[in-house]
Order: sequence, then structure tokens, then C-alpha cells
Amino acid sequence: MPKQLLLIWAIICSGIITYFCLTDSSNIPTVNFPSIDKIVHFCFHFGFTISWILFFKKELKGKDADDYKAYLISFIFSVFFGITIEILQSALTVTRASDVTDVLANALGAVVAVFSAIGFKKQIDKI
Repeated sequence: MPKQLLLIWAIICSGIITYFCLTDSSNIPTVNFPSIDKIVHFCFHFGFTISWILFFKKELKGKDADDYKAYLISFIFSVFFGITIEILQSALTVTRASDVTDVLANALGAVVAVFSAIGFKKQIDKI
């Protein structure tokens, strides 16, 4: 798959996450499930990190040494993105507040994404 398409996909994923994290929470349906907020943060950052890993692996030409750069860059980007979103929630929204446990859920999603990408390296390299 061309790296331009992977970049567009990663940007779209980032935009969707940004929208849902900064939208008025009173517009989001309430789900009565314990820790659903943390599960959503985990899933968002799992997908976010995977999408950026796919792009950076293509961007760095997929050499073995560069694979780890793709994982590291994507992980760091995900963590900083999550922290930035939490700060923006506090600064720009009335119905949301920043939460350290959200940042932890984000980071955990990113960690699992990196290890999943390493585990599925052969399949990911085919993309």
C-alpha cells in the first residue's frame, strides 16, 4: 500500500479521535458499563498507534533497524497526543476534564499496539 494512503489513514484516525475526545460529552450516549471510558481510550490509542506504525514503517523503508524506530516514534507520538488531548479537554471543553488515568489507558493502548505490531510483523510488512 502506498505510504501516502497510510498517511491519509493515520491522519483520518487522528482526526476522528480528536473529534470524539473534544466533542461535548452530553452529546455522547451514556453506556452503563464499568470503565467504558478507559476501554475507549485504550482502543483509540491502540488504533492510533497501529495506524502510525504502518505509515512510519513505509516511510522508513521497512528495514529491520528502522522498524524499531517506527515503533518508538509511533509510541511517543501516541503518548504525547494523548496528553495533549487531555490538556485540550480541560482548556477547551466545559463537559470534560483531564484525567491522569485516561493518559495511562492511552499509554497502555499504545504499548499493546507496539507489541502487537512486533508480534504480527510478517503480516504488517505485507501491507
